[in-house]
Amino acid sequence: MHPHHHAQQFPDKLAYVMADSGERVTYAQLEARSNQFAHLLRSLGLQAGDHMAVLLENHPRFFEICFGAQRAGIIFTAISTRLKASETAYIIDNCGARLLVTSQALAALAAEIVPLTPGVQHRLMIDGTTVGHQAYEPLMATQAITPIPDQSAGGDMLYSSGTTGHPKGVFIPPDSSDYDAPTSLMGICQNHFGFGANSVYLSPAPLYHAAPMRFCMSAMRLGSTCVIMEHFDPERFLACVEQHRVTHTQLVPTMFVRMLKLPEAERRRHDVSSLQFAIHAAAPCPIPVKEQIIEWWGPIVWEYYAGTEGMGMTLVRSPEWLTHKGTVGKAVLGKLRICDELGEEVPTGQIGTVYFAEGRPFAYHNDPGKTQEARNAQGWTTLGDVGYVDEEGYLYLTDRKSYMIISGGVNIYPQEVENLLVTHDKVLDVAVFGVPHDEFGEEVKAVVQPRDMAQAGPALAAELIAFCQQHLSTIKCPKSVDFMAELPRHPTGKLYKRLLRDRYWPPKQGKLVG
Repeated sequence: MHPHHHAQQFPDKLAYVMADSGERVTYAQLEARSNQFAHLLRSLGLQAGDHMAVLLENHPRFFEICFGAQRAGIIFTAISTRLKASETAYIIDNCGARLLVTSQALAALAAEIVPLTPGVQHRLMIDGTTVGHQAYEPLMATQAITPIPDQSAGGDMLYSSGTTGHPKGVFIPPDSSDYDAPTSLMGICQNHFGFGANSVYLSPAPLYHAAPMRFCMSAMRLGSTCVIMEHFDPERFLACVEQHRVTHTQLVPTMFVRMLKLPEAERRRHDVSSLQFAIHAAAPCPIPVKEQIIEWWGPIVWEYYAGTEGMGMTLVRSPEWLTHKGTVGKAVLGKLRICDELGEEVPTGQIGTVYFAEGRPFAYHNDPGKTQEARNAQGWTTLGDVGYVDEEGYLYLTDRKSYMIISGGVNIYPQEVENLLVTHDKVLDVAVFGVPHDEFGEEVKAVVQPRDMAQAGPALAAELIAFCQQHLSTIKCPKSVDFMAELPRHPTGKLYKRLLRDRYWPPKQGKLVG
């Protein structure tokens, strides 16, 4: 249940191939290179339990780094390449990374964060170098290709933003100290999705996200071949399915939308009959979109609901979904519990906060308060989402935690944007929330109470958007700004954000979390 074993059994089999560059990495090469990286970690003084950070685009070296860290007992944090320097530096500092690995493609960002991350002891750069960084390749070339003598299980600690605006590291202890012990996700991939040695898994999303990284690593641990798209393009995706005879893939709904918007001739040009499992999650999928995908690809579409926290998971196949439209499935990891504000279970069909009982333990790194907030008196854990369970045990989600915005599968937390905008000298008060978007599901909207209502208008809106873009990654920034003379607040200061948000959502259109 690890690439190490597959390298012994079929060394020349492809572990993964890069879709655009065509670079191919066999299991023997992955084994050798991950061993080299494990030795490199030890030569730099990193021991089991230490932390490192990975700041990479979808790069051919990504998985040798992750598997090298995983078999050396290292806790590794993959970071979005779309963040600003201050956002990136916060995560690197918060996770306690002793080592940062990045690439020449991100050299400008890497150089900018050097003075912001004094705790980093070693900085490696692939494909080149810049001030403060060592070249990756020469250091790797000096390392042995055999396993280190003290292999043990490491794992990822990925960051999930919180309502305070500061990302939270999610640490899930390994299931076993043995580096090749199976994980719960591997069991799901094998038992529900049929991953195995004959599977070809197409990954079209950024590898720094939880699902793409974890599913790819699980697929390779099960002996599958992965096809990694450097960037998603709808027509290119279909071409990859045909070219590589892809059997499995995972997408977010905006990818469905983009493919469905292709001209009919382009959609039908490529043979996608090899697909056996098309898995989706991470964002709301409009019912008509999912219906069209099932009609096009057949009843091979699976949906799940889970989080970076990994404490529970629901799953639904196409045939079940077609008779329970809107559901995100039944629990396959943990047990569903729907509770009221006091933490007590509510009757079947009644809306409440979604909890998982008997799920995997997790903790928010260095934040026991946040960790405790995710638990109730029974020890059940929640992502903070709201929904209900029907009589057959199917979960339906009706809202999301703290007005989190999901745009194209990316989680955006409004508080961070609000905290920034309110510092602008022309802003008195602000509310940020998601509004409908045909392709991305939602986009970011800001409603601003200006200091001088006479200044409200397109010029100020453009100024505020530009202000955000100077300090935050573009995906988090408002795409539009409206103005109000006064925002609806309770005398205690509580903002009635729902009163604002609901004006932009069509009646009876639920906001779901996929």
